Amino acid sequence: MEASIWFWVTFNAAVFGLLLLDLGIFSRKDANGDPTPVPVKTALIKSAAYIGLAIAFFFWLRFSYGATPDERAAKSLEFLTGYVIEWSLSVDNIFVFVLLFAKFGVPAAYQHRVLFWGILGALLMRGIMILVGTALMREFDWMMILFGLFLIWSGWKMLRAADDEEDPTESPILAWLRRRLPVTEGFRGNAFTVREAGKLMVTPLLLVLILVELTDLFFALDSIPAIFAVSTDPFIVYTANVFAILGLRAMYFALAGVIHRFKYLKHGLSIVLMIVGAKMLANWFAGGKAVPVEYALMATGTIIAGSIALSLWKTRGQKVIDERAPGERPVEDSL
Repeated sequence: MEASIWFWVTFNAAVFGLLLLDLGIFSRKDANGDPTPVPVKTALIKSAAYIGLAIAFFFWLRFSYGATPDERAAKSLEFLTGYVIEWSLSVDNIFVFVLLFAKFGVPAAYQHRVLFWGILGALLMRGIMILVGTALMREFDWMMILFGLFLIWSGWKMLRAADDEEDPTESPILAWLRRRLPVTEGFRGNAFTVREAGKLMVTPLLLVLILVELTDLFFALDSIPAIFAVSTDPFIVYTANVFAILGLRAMYFALAGVIHRFKYLKHGLSIVLMIVGAKMLANWFAGGKAVPVEYALMATGTIIAGSIALSLWKTRGQKVIDERAPGERPVEDSL
């Protein structure tokens, strides 16, 4: 089954409405009209709400998306598997976000705006990549081989570098931007651009936003091929990505203080990528789905849950980093 134009229009209108609610009604401001940091409790509630929406959408697909009960069951399971994969991979973005905001000293109150616009850009980029990827796979079925080999290589590369931490302030792209753009010495509130002495200037906050967008682009190069191993239906691939990305901002504020404890998560994600790549190759050589979708779902869930559980157990007793105070250095409190 292919989604009708009304499926696409209705779904994207609902997503746009959620983003507007988050930016307006659910965005707190202080007495001066400036945004306030997102409390961990609020972020946890939002994260749970977005996961609940994804589960509700799964049930909607189960009863509505498909001509037959078998097709509806297959499509809904593909969505759930794709969502779990995309959600798991999106957690890896949080490591980079935490590092970026810490290195640039972005006050917690301004992080909300950067992530909001970062998510809008991510949705647009991923939508384009999904449409292009779907067209390529339908025109050239051997693309599955390239995607499969790429995922195995990417997973192996991630596994080897799992314990390394790159400094985003040393990025060649950042150096190029600083040479080409007039950058202010410090932040100007939550503005991305300002006009000073008659000259249009960009603030360091815009540089952070650009790096956030590029980070998601690099991660999408792994995650988009990964979900194509589960489904080639563009509507399923797109919606699974959207639900994972929508909850990313809330998940950042919920996990930023403890993300350093997820010591083995990258190891688990790298293994998932290699397994998904192997599944894609097996599907191509078998001329169909060699590995049932439910097996991929169970394997992904087990590996991710196991890596998180092992991480939390190995790092028990470590400190929580609290970055909720705008403009201040992180304060560490014992668990």
